[in-house]
Amino acid sequence: MLPTGRLQSYISQNNLFGTTDRLLLGVSGGKDSVLMAHLFYAAGIQFGIAHCNFGLRGPESDGDEEFTRSLAEQLGVPFHIVRFNTKEHASAQQISIQMAARELRYSWFEKIRGEHGYQYIAVAQHKSDATETVLLNLIRGTGISGLHGILPRRDRIIRPLLFLSSEEISSIIADNGIAYREDSSNATVKYARNKIRHEVIPKMKELNKDLDLTFEQNSRRFLQLETFLNHEVEKLRSQLFKPLSADTWEISIESLTALHPRELLLFELFRPYHFSETTLQDLAGAWNNQSGKIFESRSHTLLIDRNLLILKKRTAQETGYTLISDDTMCFSWKDNRFTCRYASAEGLKFSGDSKIAYLDADLLQFPLKLRLWNQGDYFHPLGMKGRKKISDFFISQKLSRFAKEEVGILENRNGDILWIVGYRSDNRYRVSKDTKNIFIIEASE
Repeated sequence: MLPTGRLQSYISQNNLFGTTDRLLLGVSGGKDSVLMAHLFYAAGIQFGIAHCNFGLRGPESDGDEEFTRSLAEQLGVPFHIVRFNTKEHASAQQISIQMAARELRYSWFEKIRGEHGYQYIAVAQHKSDATETVLLNLIRGTGISGLHGILPRRDRIIRPLLFLSSEEISSIIADNGIAYREDSSNATVKYARNKIRHEVIPKMKELNKDLDLTFEQNSRRFLQLETFLNHEVEKLRSQLFKPLSADTWEISIESLTALHPRELLLFELFRPYHFSETTLQDLAGAWNNQSGKIFESRSHTLLIDRNLLILKKRTAQETGYTLISDDTMCFSWKDNRFTCRYASAEGLKFSGDSKIAYLDADLLQFPLKLRLWNQGDYFHPLGMKGRKKISDFFISQKLSRFAKEEVGILENRNGDILWIVGYRSDNRYRVSKDTKNIFIIEASE
């Protein structure tokens, strides 16, 4: 017996979609998504099946494809299939295989949804997935939004199985004799989520057998808290941010200093403008005595102007650079924090970290400039003879177009490039046997 009544109640309670809407179901062939397809069929909901073959498990991936094709034929619903070269995409974008698969999957789902007139995309995440997500967020570091776990609906993506736990799904599958495909990669603990699933959660359930229910209740409370916080922050922002034009605001530093709890509210106030916690910490440390200092995010600029902050949206023409004087100790640029120091060459140990540049201080001409890459830039890569175009260097590093646009270029006052931040410094300014003083600059997020 399939729990179609519980499914329909969950859909209605969360207002997931209307009775006449057509759904595109992402079906991998695993038990969760296969059960979702059977539930929708039994409930009389209109849907089609979409399957991604990521080509990561050879014949096993092809078997998943054939299984889902047969399932669609069995249920008499439309079937959509795509094959990806996931490893190639991950390499080109400099991201993990898991992230690449996610990007490819959701982009294609949305394409199929629009082309074939589906109203929503349904994915088969369940209550236990939500527990794992909260734990992952806690381990990696998160704000309040990371504590509400997986939402039943976000834009065009719905998750109609969040009323079921993984144990319930396994039981329903077994009781109804429903065939499915087992993904061998789910058993490995190489991935963080699988490690949590197979090693961490079983231990936690020894302390609380109703762990998923507890996390569901806690997540609901955190969602309510987040909603309340967002409402209060919006009111506070409207009071503190005085518009000077359509894309420029002034904010009293005194009003920000009086906030309590300041760190939390400062982050929430400036979060829509993409400033990181590190940048905002630097800002708070500078606003009382460093008038004229500028902080940047990918979309906005903050200027300390005596007792005011000026927040301005950056234009497409702005290059976004910062100047570094010979006494600069630390600064922020594009969500990264940089620290600078001098050292004697005698006895210094080099870390080999590409996020740290060791430069001959006596060859530098201040102020240095940290900026974005321009067409025609070249440098002399450390350890190599001759010069190389930075565009060619980026190609050799397999950087995507978007990644290139985020890389910092440290430039000497004479125009020479000293360091491609996070990748390679210039051979002309390397530390040699004749170097006496070293300028060390380090980048961190």
